Formats: sequence, structure tokens, C-alpha cells
Amino acid sequence: MKTIEVVAAIIRDDEGRIFASQRGYGEWKDWWEFPGGKIEPGETLRQALIREIWEELQTRIGIDSLLQTVEWDYPKFHLTMHCYLCHIETGHPVLLEHEAARWLKPAELGTVNWLPADAEVVHSLAG
Repeated sequence: MKTIEVVAAIIRDDEGRIFASQRGYGEWKDWWEFPGGKIEPGETLRQALIREIWEELQTRIGIDSLLQTVEWDYPKFHLTMHCYLCHIETGHPVLLEHEAARWLKPAELGTVNWLPADAEVVHSLAG
């Protein structure tokens, strides 16, 4: 089975809310996820995350710490997702790839339909 390695940003604001984005394309269209993406050759995980968030949201983030790494088997591939707690340094998210986004309080995280691997992270955040 093909393995895909990605990074994801769990972006928190000053009120403790968490940024969630809704996919606007592909097989998992309309499902919710933490923004991020694939690591390019030669990039560190942190460099990839900063680049991906800039490309997807035109926002500069600061990375606080690694929350967890999720291993998940989707029907067509195995996903390794490195999830980092982050904050916005400059800018406001502009949706360039997603169809919607929300700032959710921790108690509201269960109100959207998360991709399966991202749901594992939601469990960690809620617990």
C-alpha cells in the first residue's frame, strides 16, 4: 500500500478556538480537516508546514510543538500525519483551496464531519 506523509497545523487563537477547514475537492470533498499537506523533498516537517499554510491560507504561522503523529489506513493509501500545535503570526486565513472554514471551541470540535485521521487528533484535543 502506498504511504503518504503529511504535516497538519492545529492553529489556535487567543480564545483557545481551533481552525478547521472543509475540503473543496477530491474523493473526500466536504469533509473537514486541519490544514497542511505533503512534504517536499529536502524540507523539514516544520518548513513544509509553514510553506503549506502559506500556500493554502496566505497566513504566516508560528509552530509551538508537535502534538502527535497519526498513522491511518485509508482505502487507497496509508497516511502518516505529523500534527503541530500552531498560532498565527501574521495575517488572517484566506481560503485558497478549501470551500469553508470555522474557528471552533474545543467543545464544538464534534460538530463537523472530520476526515478519519483528523478525527484521531480531535480525540486528543478533546481529551
